[in-house]
Amino acid sequence: MRIGELATVSGVSPRMLRYYEDNGLLTSARSATGQRLYDAAAAGVVARIRRLQDSGLSIRLIGLILACACGSDQDVEPCLTPAVRAHLDRIDADLAHRLWQRSNLAALLGS
Repeated sequence: MRIGELATVSGVSPRMLRYYEDNGLLTSARSATGQRLYDAAAAGVVARIRRLQDSGLSIRLIGLILACACGSDQDVEPCLTPAVRAHLDRIDADLAHRLWQRSNLAALLGS
């Protein structure tokens, strides 16, 4: 399918699809006229990328996840669980710091 078709099916703009391809997350073949051609699995790959991005993972980490070939049908391959767990721990630490800041600010306001 062409990039416009993939954009329609996936709900992701052609510009974002090109960004994914530029970062090695998505692959395409080229037609004789240079148009990108995606296989039928591309829509599933894009959906997986979106789920991972919506979870706050970086493009770099998503690239590692997509490149891993552990054979799992899960969004995050078991071999990468430690890397994703470390990211979750960083989010938890940031949340704890934000709550501490909020508490201090509320105390300054007397609320």
